[in-house]
Amino acid sequence: MRYPCIVYQRDDSDVSYADNVKYGWRKRYQVTVIDRRPDSPITDAVEALEYVRFDRFFITDGLNHTVFQMYF
Repeated sequence: MRYPCIVYQRDDSDVSYADNVKYGWRKRYQVTVIDRRPDSPITDAVEALEYVRFDRFFITDGLNHTVFQMYF
């Protein structure tokens, strides 16, 4: 893998019900930005997208991982 990079995977679904009938459904993805820089401009660009929220940040093997939840 070459850095910086974005890794994503299907994580969950968000379903809305009214009167026991499903009327809304969105897929949720976990999006991870991996970069050597702690303040990556890629992280800012992903966070600026609609339906994205910050989840967590961690460092592994000297690489900064910023994890987001994204809905579609």
